[in-house]
Amino acid sequence: MPEPTQTPAPPLSIIALDDDPDFREYIRETLEHEGHEVRTVADPDEFFQAVLDHPPDVVLLDIKMGRHSGEAVLEQIRLRWPRMCVIVVTGYPSLDSMRQTFKKDVFDYLAKPFSVDELRRSLAQASEAFGLGARPQDRLRVDLGRHIRLARTERGWTLKDLSERSDVSVSQLSSIERGAHLPSLESLVSIALALDQKPSTWLDAAGF
Repeated sequence: MPEPTQTPAPPLSIIALDDDPDFREYIRETLEHEGHEVRTVADPDEFFQAVLDHPPDVVLLDIKMGRHSGEAVLEQIRLRWPRMCVIVVTGYPSLDSMRQTFKKDVFDYLAKPFSVDELRRSLAQASEAFGLGARPQDRLRVDLGRHIRLARTERGWTLKDLSERSDVSVSQLSSIERGAHLPSLESLVSIALALDQKPSTWLDAAGF
């Protein structure tokens, strides 16, 4: 049987940091043809200025750039924008490099040369996982679910534990954590209080 077709990613804002001018031209032409807004930069200073000017949905980060360190850029991204979606691209793949980047919450790791289909699939999966390119309320739903799930699991609580402390049903909590349902203000406050969190912190992190 043929594999199911991957739903393409919606139009995304993407910044690609790579020291290879041929790759920058290739990635820009390829992704613009796919309908994305693409900015390519050659060094970390250009990259950080581009992010400050207009934060992207996705970063494509070359991890080996001659005199510049992709690892150092990734460290700064995680310090300054901890939730930014980063996909590492490298012409020098290794298991150790892959392990180190995934420890820094990298979404995916693509070894050059990768196919357009591989890149398309990675962006589609990132779009779905992060709610990228979606309506603001869709992104909010996904972000709140992620924050609640993280806060709950950090405490070692089950959905039932959180339900008993918040008076929100297990089925409702499950739907909220999956990003399928936006909680009412009353439910959101109850959940946050149970987890000793501030709803405003979650909303700020989601860009609201």
